Amino acid sequence: MLSVSLSASSSAIASGRARSEAAAAARRPGGIRLCGLRGDAPACGSLRLSHAAASLATRRAVPRAAASGNSAVGGSGGGFDYDLVIIGAGVGGHGAALHAVEEGLKTAIIEGDVVGGTCVNRGCVPSKALLAVSGRMRELHDEHHMKSLGLQVSAAGYDRQAVADHANNLASKIRSNLTNSMKAIGVDILTGFGTIVGKQKVRYGKAGFPDKEITAKNIIIATGSVPFVPKGIEIDGKTVFTSDHALKLESVPDWIAIVGSGYIGLEFSDVYTALGSEVTFVEALDQLMPGFDPEIAKLAQRVLINTRKIDYHTGVFASKITPAKDGKPVLIELIDAKTKEHKETLEVDAALIATGRAPFTNGLGLENINVVTQRGFIPVDERMQVTDADGNVVPNLFCIGDANGKLMLAHAASAQGISVVEQISGRDHILNHLSIPAACFTHPEISMVGLTEPQAREKADKEGFEVSVVKTSFKANTKALAENEGDGIAKLIYRPDTGEILGVHILGLHAADLIHEASNAIALGTRLQELKLAVHAHPTLSEVLDELFKAAKLQPKEVQEHKQNHPPQPLLKVLSFITSLLSSQKRDW
Repeated sequence: MLSVSLSASSSAIASGRARSEAAAAARRPGGIRLCGLRGDAPACGSLRLSHAAASLATRRAVPRAAASGNSAVGGSGGGFDYDLVIIGAGVGGHGAALHAVEEGLKTAIIEGDVVGGTCVNRGCVPSKALLAVSGRMRELHDEHHMKSLGLQVSAAGYDRQAVADHANNLASKIRSNLTNSMKAIGVDILTGFGTIVGKQKVRYGKAGFPDKEITAKNIIIATGSVPFVPKGIEIDGKTVFTSDHALKLESVPDWIAIVGSGYIGLEFSDVYTALGSEVTFVEALDQLMPGFDPEIAKLAQRVLINTRKIDYHTGVFASKITPAKDGKPVLIELIDAKTKEHKETLEVDAALIATGRAPFTNGLGLENINVVTQRGFIPVDERMQVTDADGNVVPNLFCIGDANGKLMLAHAASAQGISVVEQISGRDHILNHLSIPAACFTHPEISMVGLTEPQAREKADKEGFEVSVVKTSFKANTKALAENEGDGIAKLIYRPDTGEILGVHILGLHAADLIHEASNAIALGTRLQELKLAVHAHPTLSEVLDELFKAAKLQPKEVQEHKQNHPPQPLLKVLSFITSLLSSQKRDW
């Protein structure tokens, strides 16, 4: 059996590149190349995007012809059933599968549950449906806001079941779209739970049916994650539940405790308060929203928490949570996070456990290839190649998305999958995770990309460069004022000597949409010198970023050029310090 490794000889890589280039030429009459998504941003990576208009018909026609032979018994050449097998059909697996077919790879995807994974079925998709409702409810209930626009609205209400149906119907529609998109281009969707039984071998099957075994040149693990429930918390799915249950919206409790104040907790607090619930946050750390830039978190607390029916307990653990039963409420025992002493017991109608997510990696057969997980996560290198217990790369095996723990976001999983396919196709590619944006879809929204200010200053101290920060307000934006949505801020963290963007954080109207200009600038290595010259339509919210980039104060060109030609020399700095120290001691003598 032929074994193809990423560490293969240059001739093997060249052969793979030639094959993928030939396939690409046949399929993409208008292909373009984009730089970026590498840690060394100015260097040009090979992320290829087909010209949409030119390749749409080709994409639909060519894969259908290939699909007739795209079965486990057909073979992909070289003795393998497939060029690529993906275990897990979530957003990450789906993105990898589509790109693999575009690159001419015979591809299969194994799914033991439903296509779409967590994001589509129990995460970002149905939650956005609920948040769409909460946003409209919040606006209709804001009498001052409506009057300022000259509108008069009578009391607004909602139908809980209709709201729940909206979320469920959206998930079903997106799930169907993903399934059809893969079938249309010839991806084999294999039903069952996938297990790695050996090098380049996967077994899959479902209860009541015999297992099947297939071979693949390359395998991607994309099994995602499940809600993490700490010890001492009893889940009944009715009064104590995770986000999986909450998205069904089977009830709207009068008083609900949310354990955890990250993305999930914040979004559900937005939903529940808009629908009439009172919310209590339980946060183990000393401040709410610990993963956000501190300045943004402080402002977000003022806008999203202090003005609503929300209270909170910080620096405490929920050591035990008992579901409601026999007429008794949900009981939450709080202990001090540091001393572990009992603080108090809360009595609420319901509790949502939003303490993060855990990788879903059990039963994958990793022991068959000497791979040991780390807190459940599959260890990978910067190219998403799985590493074994001895620290060696496992040839032809990759892991993307929540299962590797690098960045637990659906679009990060998709980007990692595309990066892996680039490597399989013979083009080295390293994804710059600092260029991947994140968003919290509250009202108003929060978004971010890159480093927080403390992270940037820590990096600057270690590497010896300056950090500058500028901010702009939504109150100065015409479009935001027209919408009467002036609450918001955009923050830029950058290097004044080079113009490099280190981080951008936004709180305000449509922040989740605005962040991509900054994330793409980081990905493509675009500096502030260029961004200052960019043109934005007026009046639009995009001008918030325009003003932000223009507000950055860069060092004069001659200073920048001098620093580029004379980089810092740490050894000389140390010697200079020692010399000055010895001189001062000599004077003291």
